[in-house]
Amino acid sequence: MKLITTIIKPFKLDDVREALSEINIQGATVTEVKGFGRQKGHTEMYRGAEYSVDFLPKIKIEVAVKDDLLDGAIEAISGAAKTGTIGDGKIFVSEMMQTIRIRTGESGDDAL
Repeated sequence: MKLITTIIKPFKLDDVREALSEINIQGATVTEVKGFGRQKGHTEMYRGAEYSVDFLPKIKIEVAVKDDLLDGAIEAISGAAKTGTIGDGKIFVSEMMQTIRIRTGESGDDAL
């Protein structure tokens, strides 16, 4: 089992959710986060005053998948989240040692 953690632009959330649903991946945890990458933010103008935006709003999506669905999930996420511009985000893949569904006590792949 793998845990896919994805950081994307907020307006791409629905596209990513739909792409995951199309490949029968059910369930995700979504968090509104802020962060910066290589560009370290940017400057904006507001009422004639310039100010620095250091942390940009992003969406973090966490999805647990079976090993055989990993490549398809990565393709679906990257395809749906890509705009071709700076700040499209990142995908991180981590090994999951164990998963337990609290309600039923199921574990492993059955808990997904």
